[in-house]
Amino acid sequence: MGFQLKLGERLDDLMTKGLYLIQSEEVFSFSMDAVLLAHYASVRPNDRVLDLGTGNGVIPILLTTRTRYPLKRIVGLELQERLADMARRSVEGNKLDDLIDIVRGDLREAVSLFGAGQFDLVTCNPPYLPVGQGDPNANEHVRIARHEMTCTLHDAVKAAGQMTKSGGKAAFVHRPDRLADLLYEMRCAKLEPKRMRLVYPRISQKPSIILVEAIKNGKPDLKIDPPLIVYGEDGKWTEEVEAIYNGGSGSHGEEI
Repeated sequence: MGFQLKLGERLDDLMTKGLYLIQSEEVFSFSMDAVLLAHYASVRPNDRVLDLGTGNGVIPILLTTRTRYPLKRIVGLELQERLADMARRSVEGNKLDDLIDIVRGDLREAVSLFGAGQFDLVTCNPPYLPVGQGDPNANEHVRIARHEMTCTLHDAVKAAGQMTKSGGKAAFVHRPDRLADLLYEMRCAKLEPKRMRLVYPRISQKPSIILVEAIKNGKPDLKIDPPLIVYGEDGKWTEEVEAIYNGGSGSHGEEI
């Protein structure tokens, strides 16, 4: 069937497994955050996975490359109809509609949509900024993706806790300045943080991304993974970042 593009859209090569993604400059494009989350989350064959606030569907599509044997099902939940439509067409164009479902809906209503505790893994790249911060002139699609206009961090973590089965995992990407809030909300949702990794643009700079994975009803035991450095002294990606992009979760998104 191929990819069905609409006016103003482009087709980006994800540089892995022959996969592509429909994007548009008129809406929020995925960034390195999404690529790193898709790589960091623990994925096992036959898992049922839910991606909350899936946007244009990049995380579900990248997750299909993570295991030699297929996942059972991946569901991407997205509030904005335009993004959900782009995600569906990317899934269909990549011939992944037998594995990925894109559902339009509010993550705050996930329980009523799917039932509680139905997923082995829940991933989420939530809006980072409280309302009032950031560029007030950004279009509506960008504001919703970047700002807590339609869901807060509390809403996102609560939904992840509700949807993850006991013993299952939930993985988040966020900004380091919200780490205390993220860990607090996880414990309130019975998601015990188990792994954490800081991502630094360069070794001499402050971290810009935090990755955290939790286990539903897990015991306290947080492991801090070695830091990930994005750029070397030569200004090029480090070998590890190159491996992430080219070894099963590759893509061209926005710079960190």
